[in-house]
Order: sequence, then C-alpha cells, then structure tokens
Amino acid sequence: MRKMTAWFKNLKFRSKILFICLLSSILPVVVLGSYCYHQIQNILINRESEVLEESLNQAVSSIDYKVNTYTNVINQIVWNEDVKRGVTSEYDNSYEMYLFYRDILDPLSLNTHFLYSEINTITIFSDNPMHAHGDILRPLTTIEQKSWFDQILETSTPKFVVSAADRTFEVVTQIFDRNHSITNVVYIDIDYEHVFESMSGLFENNYGLVILDEYNKPVYTIQNFQEAYDSYELTTNEFQKKLNDGSLSEDFVYKESSLSSYNWTAYLYRPLDTIYASTYKITVTVIIVILLCVLTLFLSIYYLSRITVRPLEKLEKNMELIEKGELSVTVTNSSTDEIGNLIRRFTNMVHKLQEMINEVYKSKIAEQQYEMKALQAQINPHFFYNSLSLINSKAIIAEQEDISKMAQLLSTFYRTTLNRGKNTISVREELENTTSYIQIQRMMHSDSFDVRCEIDEEILDYTMLNLLLQPLVENAINHGIDHKESPGKAVLTITAKQTDNSLIFKVSDNGCGMDLEMLESILTTKTKGYGVQNVHHRVQLTYGTDYGLAYTSKWMEGTTVTLTIPKVS
Repeated sequence: MRKMTAWFKNLKFRSKILFICLLSSILPVVVLGSYCYHQIQNILINRESEVLEESLNQAVSSIDYKVNTYTNVINQIVWNEDVKRGVTSEYDNSYEMYLFYRDILDPLSLNTHFLYSEINTITIFSDNPMHAHGDILRPLTTIEQKSWFDQILETSTPKFVVSAADRTFEVVTQIFDRNHSITNVVYIDIDYEHVFESMSGLFENNYGLVILDEYNKPVYTIQNFQEAYDSYELTTNEFQKKLNDGSLSEDFVYKESSLSSYNWTAYLYRPLDTIYASTYKITVTVIIVILLCVLTLFLSIYYLSRITVRPLEKLEKNMELIEKGELSVTVTNSSTDEIGNLIRRFTNMVHKLQEMINEVYKSKIAEQQYEMKALQAQINPHFFYNSLSLINSKAIIAEQEDISKMAQLLSTFYRTTLNRGKNTISVREELENTTSYIQIQRMMHSDSFDVRCEIDEEILDYTMLNLLLQPLVENAINHGIDHKESPGKAVLTITAKQTDNSLIFKVSDNGCGMDLEMLESILTTKTKGYGVQNVHHRVQLTYGTDYGLAYTSKWMEGTTVTLTIPKVS
C-alpha cells in the first residue's frame, strides 16, 4: 500500500488528473454495464428455468395420462370375471376351451388393440393346463425366468417393467383369485417410443432428459445436443454423479418432476452456455457502449488535463531555468483564471528578484571597494614606512634582531598589501606578502609550526587579485594549527602550480580539521571580518563562477583549501 501511495505521489500532475478522472468515470460505467449484463443473464436463466419446469410438467402429465391408461387397460383384464373364470376353469373337452378363446379372449384382445394401437401384445401366462392360443394365452413357464416374475407373485398391483437400454415398456400383474391355486399373469407389451414421444420434442436441440425409477435405474434418456455442445453429453452414470455431488448446476440449468404414483423422477436440463449464447449480442452491445464511453471520457479528460497542466509544465521548466541561474521568464498566459494569475505573479516576482539581485551585486561590489579604499586610506604609507624604518634602526642599535626582523617583515607585508591602491598584484609579490605574514605568525607562535613551500617558478610573473592567499593562511593557522591535538609538529604547506588555463594554489595544514557540517557551510556561512567567504566571492565576481575556493578536510587530520584562478599576464 505504501509503494502504491508513493507511486501515485510521484506521478506527473497530468497523469494524476487522468488517473483520478478516468477511475472515477470508468468505474460507474463498468459497474453499471456489468450489473445490467448479469441482471439480464439472471433474468434469462430464471426464464429458462420456468420454461424447463413448464415443459417438463406438461411432458410428465402426458406420461402420467398414458401410464394411467395402461394401468386401467390391464386392470380391466385382471378384474374381468369372464377372463378370470376362463383361465381358472377345468375343461372337460377342447370345445369348451375353444368357446372361451372365441367369445372372451379374442374379442378382448381385438378391442384393446383397436383402441390402443401402441399396444403391441396382450398375453396371459397361466399354469392351468390349457392349450396355447397364439400370443393371447401362453404357458406360465415361459416367463418364470424373468427378473420380475417373483415380485409379481407377491402383489396384485400392476408393475411397470421399463428398460431404457432395451427400449421396452411392459406392464405385468397377477390375476388374483382366492378360490383357486392356479397362477395367471397378464402381460402387456407397449411401444416404448410412443409412451415417451412427448419427451423427444420438448426443444429443438441442446437439452437432455433422464427418467429414473425407484431404484435409480434409467427408464428413459435422451441427449439432443448440437455439434458445438457435444461436450455436454452425459452418460447416465455421469449425470447421477453430478446430480449427487451438486455440480450439475455449475454447467446446467435443470428441473426435476416426480411421477409419484409409480416412484419415477424426471430430470430436464440444458447447458448454461446456450443461455449465455443468447446474450452474445447484448454482451457485444454492452462492451461497445462501455468502450465508447471510456474513449469519450479519455479524450475529454485528456483535453481537460492538457489545457490545465500545460501552462503549469511550462511554468515548471521556466522555474528550473531560474534555479540554474537564468533569470528570464519564457512562459506567458493571457487567461484570467488561477493559473493565469499565478504565471503573471511569477513573472512579477522574477522581475523584482532580478532588480534586487542587481542591487545586491552592485552594493556588495561597492561595499568591498569602499572597504579596501578605507583600509588603504587609514594608513599613511610614508609615515608608516618611516616609522617601521626607525623601529628597525633602533632595534639594530640595541642588537634586538627579532624586533628588527619583525619590523622588516611588517614593512614588506604592508607595502604589498597597500600596493599603491591597486587591486591586482603579481603572483611573486602575493607570495612574498604571504611569506612575510607567515614569518610574523611563526615569530608570534615561537616557531611552533613548520612551513613548506612548493612553488612553480614559471607562474611568478602572472597577475592576480591581491590579498587572496593571506586570508587562507590566516584561517589555516587560527582554526587548524592552533587547535591541533594529534601528536607531531604542526606543518603549514603552500603549493602553487599551473594547468593549461589556470593557476592552482593550495594551503594545507595538519591541524584539527573540520566536521562535515562545517565543511559544507564554510563558503556560505556569514562570519565577521575579512574571511575566506570574502576571498571566494571576490574571485567569482572578478573571474566568474568557474573559479574560487574548494575545501577538503578530515576530522583531526587536517584541512586543504584550493584556490583556482585563470592565467592573467
């Protein structure tokens, strides 16, 4: 979550506007479109479920009617007293048996076939010693091997023997007679396809139907699927497995109906994909509408963000140039909205900043010039030199060599410092001035530090601003060598060399060094007096920002300041 927040914060302002506006616009459109799509699907599924239920109920009612009809037919035979008496009687001769066949069985069979053409055969199987009579009367031994035979003998109600595998539909029952020990079974063979013809035309295609008996054996099955839906064809075992584990509803919408009078259950099912296929046009329409809405929103938001952000981007680039030091305004805006007002105020601010910087530069330069002139004007050169010469003479007479040497060094130092009011000096004279100052400091420090000089003599005739090295040496002694705590004698090192276009001076000490905070701020922090910041600013004002001072330091090891100026003959 934090990474997402950071990523969003770092996005461009235009991208943020696009992202937020698109998100807030697309979400409602997508949600509404998805909701409508799913609602339509649910409505179609519910409608399909209702159609399945209605179709299945009608088909089940048709089968119920037919099965009840066949039950009535067999019951009329079973409870017909003439038939019962004929199949249980003992016959003295064949003529009496013939009369029973002619007057009772044959008319009964003919009438039944005439009324119900789907009945293939009506047969009475009997263990009464009678002659077989075509398909109407047969010996009981003919059916004793049937799987349902024992069950028939235990009940007097009709039993339906139906096989989906054999495509047979049979009704059998016993003619029950308490007065005789003779066993008689009535058997009716009915056209299987005719019984279930109402099931085969429920839909044109893409549906399945299974009817299971009380033992979950298939009574009737049909699989009517187009080639594209072949994968939805299920065997009876697969169907029952899906039905039992509840996975049937994942791929199909289905309904069930019970034929309670004989404990059958019918299941009608259709693939959900057939319903989804009917929503294809709706789905395509919804997607196209959503895409058009998204495209329209994107173009509108992009145009809006472009109008809003483009002036801000120009303002940002202009501010970047100003940050680099180019104080010029390149962005303009004539509108009177908040962005236009911001740009105009920014322009006014930059103009005022230019005026203030110019005033500060001028005042700083003037201030430094006045300070130098005031410093130089405070000293009467002739009076100062004569005084130092007199002190030197008195010291020689009194044999005070240290005083004499000090007077000579001061005379050399201030002669170079005053430089007859000039701002530039030769490298030779600047180094002599600096050397005089160092010797004065050594005398004041009782020679507590050594001095090493490495000077390239080829640079001595070049010119430079005066009083650049002395402040650096003074800073090294006062803030470095005077605070040295590490063992060993303090050493001040001065080097001067050249490159193709520059002169490079280095003043190094092995004093206390500086911490990182002081090192980073030494050239920017304001201090009292004529410090290194003044040297740095004088060099950059005179020679440009490519020149000036650079410090390196290690705590308790020492500090090195590098002065870089151009070669000037």
